[in-house]
Amino acid sequence: MKCLILAAGYATRLYPLTENFPKPLLKVGDKTILDWLVDDIDSLGSVDQYVVISNHKFAHHFDEWAKTKKQKITVVDDGTNTNETRLGAVRDIQFAIDKLSLDDDMLVIAGDNVLDFSLTKFISYAESKKASCIMRYFEPDDKKLLKCGVVTIDERDKILNMTEKSPTPATHWCTPPFYFYSREDAKKIESAIADGCGVDAPGSYIAWLCKQTDVYAMEMPGKRYDIGNLESYERVQKEYGGIR
Repeated sequence: MKCLILAAGYATRLYPLTENFPKPLLKVGDKTILDWLVDDIDSLGSVDQYVVISNHKFAHHFDEWAKTKKQKITVVDDGTNTNETRLGAVRDIQFAIDKLSLDDDMLVIAGDNVLDFSLTKFISYAESKKASCIMRYFEPDDKKLLKCGVVTIDERDKILNMTEKSPTPATHWCTPPFYFYSREDAKKIESAIADGCGVDAPGSYIAWLCKQTDVYAMEMPGKRYDIGNLESYERVQKEYGGIR
């Protein structure tokens, strides 16, 4: 299994912290955000390569970080230099697949979130389903729902429908940016883009894919800290206690 880490954003809402430094390498406690994610995932032993997808501006920072890790980590530079010219998450995933000729199951994760539970639970869930999977959590706030991917599921966790940032969300089940693509489904991303799939939000591919094949949504077994602005970064610094 390959783990693709989405880290090509510019984090403009975190300026000045991220004006010349990538958000995934900010520290939370005594470790960087990426250290929390990679060290946890690696404890299961299912991933044999980590691919950090970066923009050109920050790629050298990830190269230096990768040298400190024992895992096999490849940094892919998508060639963009500004927030306005970014490829979008779905195109970045396809870029990395093409660049490295990847042909495997894939765990695809945002590089700017920390979790208080182990992602190994999600990997095990996906392996048991033998299908592409996402996570879901209940979001009671109607305003926050408008900014999220939202899923409708059946009694077996199968996704019946998914929308990204809909003005009329169908449920309160939100989807965090953590995905498992089966090997066969990872090959369909290029077709999805050609078919008009959205490319900015990573969940757009799942919204397309769930119309083509079975995709499942595991209920998230803990809390996610999304570091989107200076206030949320300060909060996670105070609240985060590691992985339980």
